[in-house]
Amino acid sequence: MVLEALFNPFQLKKKPWQMFAAGMLYSIFGLLIAYFVFREAAGLLMIFLIVAGALPVIYVTIKQEEEIDLKYDKEWKLLKEHTKVIIFLIFLFLGITAGLTLLYVFLPGPVTDSVFSLQQKATLDVSNNVQASLVGNITRLGLFKNIFLNNAKVLFFCLIFSFLYGTGAIFILTWNASVVAAATGNLIKEKLGAATAAVGYSTISTYFAASAHGFFRYMTHGIIEIAAYFIAGLAGGIISIALIKHNLEKDTVLIDAIDLILISVGLLFFGSFVEVYITPLLFI
Repeated sequence: MVLEALFNPFQLKKKPWQMFAAGMLYSIFGLLIAYFVFREAAGLLMIFLIVAGALPVIYVTIKQEEEIDLKYDKEWKLLKEHTKVIIFLIFLFLGITAGLTLLYVFLPGPVTDSVFSLQQKATLDVSNNVQASLVGNITRLGLFKNIFLNNAKVLFFCLIFSFLYGTGAIFILTWNASVVAAATGNLIKEKLGAATAAVGYSTISTYFAASAHGFFRYMTHGIIEIAAYFIAGLAGGIISIALIKHNLEKDTVLIDAIDLILISVGLLFFGSFVEVYITPLLFI
């Protein structure tokens, strides 16, 4: 009750930056409580606690968006209102990612290895798949196809989870935030280690440079893909609440949900293109 009471869900569309602070707060408390209470399964418990903190805000927001669907007839007005929600949800994701990344970098190794063991395995699996693709001389087009199809699976589950549970997509997105945090934290530690070996000590500028490199390495394409996931999750949540309230017969609700799904697929396609063709040119 204390954490969720710190942020007013009815004002967050006007002050989306507050969700960044909320995400960081939820992630810090979630990780620390999970580690000290049940460290054997801290990785999953951390996700649950972060989601528990964010759920009230997400539910109220999706409920408001479903009501807006009944209020406006013009689709461009609906999309304009939805854009505000997507922005503050992205701030939430970035806040969770930033909070977990900071903890990953600054907490002792045994703690991060215990909490992020599942996330580290996930990043290792992704890295191995990419290396296997490169060794197998897969074309850029083939790599693009694989990445897009994998991302499409995540988008599909975001849609289904939101339809079945209303706010279910937040579980998948919080998990993705923790995986991105682990990958970014590893990259930052590698850069800091290399800089320390070369210079002999780490400075504030070294930390900033390593953090910036790690963040933009994954967020150049990641922010586009995350926006796609949130849009699909919003569409599923709107359909779910409309079905419960028997508002699904309204044409505006279905048309709006379909438009959101199509937009999310388009963004996912663009994000996969950036990941395959743009990001490697900038950071590899």
